[in-house]
Amino acid sequence: MTPQRPGFSGYRLDRADHLRADDDALTMMRRDKHARLLVLDGYTPSLTDDGALVWGSLANASVDAAFILLGISNERPHFVAFEQPVAGAPLFRSPQIMQTLARLSREDMAIYGAARSLIDWHGRHGFCSQCGQATRVHRAGWGRKCVVCNAEHFPRVDPVVIMLAEHDGRALVGRAPKWPAGRYSALAGFLEPGETIEEAVARELFEEAGVVTTTVRYVTSQPWPFPAQLMLACIAEVKSPALTLAPTEIEDAFWVTKQEALAALAGDAGARFLAPPHYAVAHSLLTQWAAS
Repeated sequence: MTPQRPGFSGYRLDRADHLRADDDALTMMRRDKHARLLVLDGYTPSLTDDGALVWGSLANASVDAAFILLGISNERPHFVAFEQPVAGAPLFRSPQIMQTLARLSREDMAIYGAARSLIDWHGRHGFCSQCGQATRVHRAGWGRKCVVCNAEHFPRVDPVVIMLAEHDGRALVGRAPKWPAGRYSALAGFLEPGETIEEAVARELFEEAGVVTTTVRYVTSQPWPFPAQLMLACIAEVKSPALTLAPTEIEDAFWVTKQEALAALAGDAGARFLAPPHYAVAHSLLTQWAAS
């Protein structure tokens, strides 16, 4: 089984950073009759019948909307619009958005993911963290600037380690209480200040499962727009398979063989567990481990 590139990766637009501070260029792009606007229903993307993102005209945006330049492709600027202020944060991951993601290509997923993260960030940063005054859209939507003290604020990305513990040819999978019935995945947790990736992996595995890490191997990464994380996928060798689960974090966990993982990844009816969705980096991580 060939490991798949994680979902939300493969951003195909030229991000055009050199144009974000060029007000004249931005004005021309917004007036360009070929400019494209990502069509959203709230935070959910509209899709064509074959599962592609829908793009419309900037003329369809509200007169009160602010614009984010997502990038340029084939000399066409691509934007997403949002109302100011942004109305309410979305549900963490609604059933509707999960069904929509299952239909998107990875390239379209990457564009949507960036747009969603940016809109969510704008909704949470209407005021300056330095002086408390209002901020305005800055750098083509990739920042905000205080109207009083001129402090610049830029979208944050939160690093998260996600890892498979490995012992004697088996990998550890676990589940959170609110997940769909039967679903198991790699364990995960946010990095803390002053931590390396390896230290975070070891700490999270010990806190959640009570296992002691000996070595850590980085595998891959994935942007995750709920709301704006960078998943850092690793495999960690551990000393012992004995588990002590943190009940507030992990409802259940067990060790799986590569054959059991392959059956789950293939969606076999008799598989021991339900694998993570194909667009999640945990799916890529489990695939790579099982195929190694």
